[in-house]
Amino acid sequence: MIADIAKLVGLAALPAVVLLAWFNRMDRKRPEPIGMIGRSVLFGFVAVIPAVILEIVLEQFNPGGLPGAVFSAFVVAAFVEEGVKFLFVRFFIWKIREFDEVMDGIVYTICVSLGFAFVENVFYGLNDARVLYLRAFTAVPLHAVASGVMGYCIGKAKITGMKNPGAFERRGLLWAVIIHGFYDVFLFAHPLLWPFSILTLASGALALYCCVQAAKKLDAGRVYPPKAADALPAGEPGSPGDMAVAEKAWSPIEVGTEGAGGAAVARRPEDLG
Repeated sequence: MIADIAKLVGLAALPAVVLLAWFNRMDRKRPEPIGMIGRSVLFGFVAVIPAVILEIVLEQFNPGGLPGAVFSAFVVAAFVEEGVKFLFVRFFIWKIREFDEVMDGIVYTICVSLGFAFVENVFYGLNDARVLYLRAFTAVPLHAVASGVMGYCIGKAKITGMKNPGAFERRGLLWAVIIHGFYDVFLFAHPLLWPFSILTLASGALALYCCVQAAKKLDAGRVYPPKAADALPAGEPGSPGDMAVAEKAWSPIEVGTEGAGGAAVARRPEDLG
């Protein structure tokens, strides 16, 4: 019994862990503190609870047939799940000081999504553990892809100081619902339409790749203090006390090319007029 549970948890967790390590590697220049990564994944665990409750309630209004498949895919599954993940990121992660790059929006949102996907995997595995082998290459990456695109919009809205950040964040949620919804609707409508779900996943992955490249480009023009270490004694390099000083002295600055001979010159926001 214990061996079966361990196998189930291992199979459910493996794809999420691999994807988590891969996406964190994309942010290796200024990686996020391990504690914040773990906390974000835990938020994903908890996010399953309100999502399941909402899905059960909304499914009572399913009209059935093809309209029912569309309703289940875009409203019950995509909107509810991506919406709950969006709210957890927006209300519990958005304000932390470690969230100081556009790329961080992608990383933290993907962490929440993979925590969510792990719990979802466990539920599916309780019925038939064999399905986890398929979900490792389909549904779990789908969660990361859809939420990652949303995370880019959340990160860009926060970091770049755009005029209407809320609207841009909601645009990210909309894109996540579209990607997630189209992936599901083909499977819900008819099992033989699964190639279109795979095509949706591939298209979403390409969109996320473009978002990652755009985030790196936006972040490359700014200079930030080092990330705070998880637990270093006061007075040690990278300790919270030192970080407070570093942030005051370093606050994010733009990099210009106005020096002699076109040399790069760091400029603080207040110097930009």
